[in-house]
Amino acid sequence: MLAILSPAKTLDFSKNKYLDHTIPEFMPESQELINELKMNSVEDLSTLMKLSTSLSTLNVERYNNWNNNFDLSNSKQSILCFKGGVYVGLDVESFSGEELLYSQDYLRILSGLHGILKPLDLIQPYRLEMGTKLKTKKGKNLYEFWGDKITSSLNNTLLSSNSSVLVNLASNEYFSSLNYDKINADILDIKFLDKKNGSYKIVSFFAKKARGSMASFILKNRVKDINYLKEFKGLGYSFDQSRSEKKSLVFTR
Repeated sequence: MLAILSPAKTLDFSKNKYLDHTIPEFMPESQELINELKMNSVEDLSTLMKLSTSLSTLNVERYNNWNNNFDLSNSKQSILCFKGGVYVGLDVESFSGEELLYSQDYLRILSGLHGILKPLDLIQPYRLEMGTKLKTKKGKNLYEFWGDKITSSLNNTLLSSNSSVLVNLASNEYFSSLNYDKINADILDIKFLDKKNGSYKIVSFFAKKARGSMASFILKNRVKDINYLKEFKGLGYSFDQSRSEKKSLVFTR
């Protein structure tokens, strides 16, 4: 069972003592995107990404400071630096070293800049959401830039980890970077609904945290069986059989 997550906008690059690390698979592609991004002014970036002037200035500096020789002096493991709702739920600080290493085989993080990341892949500070309409020689947006590369990488991981199920815990923006028809596994969607004003609906703030918590549940319990996922009780959610389908498990609270 392989789980996928979205990245986070909020990053923490404070020092850590964890030494194990890997290098992202698609470094040449990331460098290509950085070269494109460097051609944008602060004003251009603000328009492209709908960012404030201060955030655009920060990210122009990030692109100009990019160094593709990643090491622990200038980079940090992706799973340790992503913050935000999903990663609050994931609570990687509670992982043992063994659990972190296990996540290398059974968790992937989708990324606009890197395509796909293993948890211990080193990254440098960046901002590039998958939905950004950044034009390159390969197309008018990042979906066209990445093409089938993310899908092929996931298929390789599914094969090497002997996984027959891909658990989608990513947002629609990032999950759309996959070519669903070419995934060599059953795709299982997970939905978290909150009762509000008498009806159940997705509340993004809570759903993000729940997706991270589900990923943590999968990794810490080394879940292989879909039926075991139904035992998830994190954050007050419980499995709702009446709203679930074969390829979509729904949890409500």
